[in-house]
Amino acid sequence: MTQTRLLGLDIARSLALLGMVAFHIVFDLQMFGHVPFGTTLHPFFYWHARLVAGSFLFLAGLSLWLAHGAGIRWPAFWRRWIRLAAAAALVTIATYAALPDYFVYFGILHSIAASSLIGLMVLRLPALAVAGLGAAIMASSYILPDPALNAPLLRFLGLATEPAMTVDFEPLFPWVGPFLLGLAMGKLADPYRLWAWLTLPDTPLLRRLAWPGQHSLAIYLVHQPVLISLIWAGTALSS
Repeated sequence: MTQTRLLGLDIARSLALLGMVAFHIVFDLQMFGHVPFGTTLHPFFYWHARLVAGSFLFLAGLSLWLAHGAGIRWPAFWRRWIRLAAAAALVTIATYAALPDYFVYFGILHSIAASSLIGLMVLRLPALAVAGLGAAIMASSYILPDPALNAPLLRFLGLATEPAMTVDFEPLFPWVGPFLLGLAMGKLADPYRLWAWLTLPDTPLLRRLAWPGQHSLAIYLVHQPVLISLIWAGTALSS
């Protein structure tokens, strides 16, 4: 892996972060009554949110292969995974304190952490098998839901028939699917040297564009408190 190749991956993360922030601005404006209630349920915003979440998971799967495809570096893997799991727990605690009826119990960070462990289990399978498994998981989320899986302790599977009362929910079905598709893409790209074809020049502009993607976890954790504080302050000043 070269620094220029990683720049492209980080810029892709930066774009996903931009999409996430844009959605949350609309969500927060809705929460404060500045846009009509239900705006984020409009098909445009509904699919926007899912495209952003899928992008994060796809890139996480791709990153797993880039980091460990040549051999699992266990200390590095567990350091990153523990940071991710701790951040997910922090989100759960913070949202439970702020929104106990809608707290995040299996959001995007929980999903990436769980998918990373699943990705390790299939890391050595053929790329097409990994891609097929990912596609099957996504399709199964429309086929397998059952009332028996409405139990609270089974909600993380994503196969309940009742809606989840939470502000962020990316359960295993279907969201492990994009992760595995990203992992499969990494496996497929290596034999054909696609990374060499997609190399980006290492320029100051591209490094700046890549910076948010290099700090995606920190930005994820702080962006909502910052946005909510700014909108709250603007609301208070204008009232």
